[in-house]
Amino acid sequence: MSSEASMHPSQQLSKRGLRVAGLVVAVVLAAVVVIGLVTRASQASNLKTWTQEQAVPSVTVVTPQPGSKGPVLDLPGRLEAYVRAPIYAQVSGYLKDWKTDIGAPVKTGELLGEISTPEIDQQLLQARADLASAKANADLAAITAKRWQAMLGSDSVAQQDVDQRTGDYAAKMAMMNAAQANVDRLMATKAFARLVAPFDGVVTARDTDVGALINAGGGTGPELFVVSDIHKLRVYVQVPQAYGPSIRPGSDAVLVVPEYPGRDFHAQVIATSNAVNATSGTTLVQLMVDNQDSKLMPGSFAHVHFSLPVDSAALRVPASSLIFDNAGLRVATVGGDNKVMFKNVSILFDYGKTVEIGSGLGAGDRVIDSPPDGIKNGDPVKIASDDATAKPHEKA
Repeated sequence: MSSEASMHPSQQLSKRGLRVAGLVVAVVLAAVVVIGLVTRASQASNLKTWTQEQAVPSVTVVTPQPGSKGPVLDLPGRLEAYVRAPIYAQVSGYLKDWKTDIGAPVKTGELLGEISTPEIDQQLLQARADLASAKANADLAAITAKRWQAMLGSDSVAQQDVDQRTGDYAAKMAMMNAAQANVDRLMATKAFARLVAPFDGVVTARDTDVGALINAGGGTGPELFVVSDIHKLRVYVQVPQAYGPSIRPGSDAVLVVPEYPGRDFHAQVIATSNAVNATSGTTLVQLMVDNQDSKLMPGSFAHVHFSLPVDSAALRVPASSLIFDNAGLRVATVGGDNKVMFKNVSILFDYGKTVEIGSGLGAGDRVIDSPPDGIKNGDPVKIASDDATAKPHEKA
């Protein structure tokens, strides 16, 4: 009898169970290995796909937009009185007294000061005496001429004698008229001893005092007083040549002065010089600002803000989209194939957060906002938006 036949039946069943269990374990191990290999291959494929996706940068794009309002041109300006009249002396002498000091409002013809003119007073006395003498001589010559004219009718005198007396009378009348003119001249000169206000305004300067020696001559002697009309003020601004055509009479502007922070004063352009200064390249613009409350002071400095008209052809993009490198000023755009295309641009006006582009961009371009470092022309990009369309940027 063989050895297997001699085995007990329970032993035979046990060996058969072990074989089945080993086979099951082998199948399970094989399945685990297969599943692991498949999973690893899938993960490697997903990692490769993810890596490739991450290699394409994601960008945000905006579309250039026309501005809703024009740029603001900020320039320095100076304020001047609407009318300013320096008062000079037309007679020499000593200042007798002054009636008004700086800051005093005055009316037309109001006395500002008076000059003591002893020399003119003496000249006037002499001129009046000369006038009285000339008048007496003229009266005597008139009587004499009448008498000789009467005697001519009786043929008791010659015509020549009558003509001489008549001529003497005419000469004496001329001398009297000359003496009268001299008196009138001195009286007119004496009237200039009274310094009066030429118009309603404010005394903005007093450069003399009682007892001061006054020398006659407008423009050569010192200014004794200055009267200014400040109910309105003129504003003078030097505007760069490029902006001259945009600022015409009737344009509005806003003034800001240091002494009133946060307060705006409205002015209007009333005239331009229509010429460019060859030295500065600017044109002079004159504005008018109301000053009924006398808040503004002539001679002071002001910032003048001009609101320029909107340029419908100019487009605006965020300042963060600009790239400045050795290739110049550029922006990165996304083409129809989602690849980067650089465009050279020029700036018309800088608004801070946005810039106005003068050339290089079209209204339909998709501009990359804050382009990533190292981006190159022709690189593929992915647009970071749900619908993959560019969103307009906020207008300035």
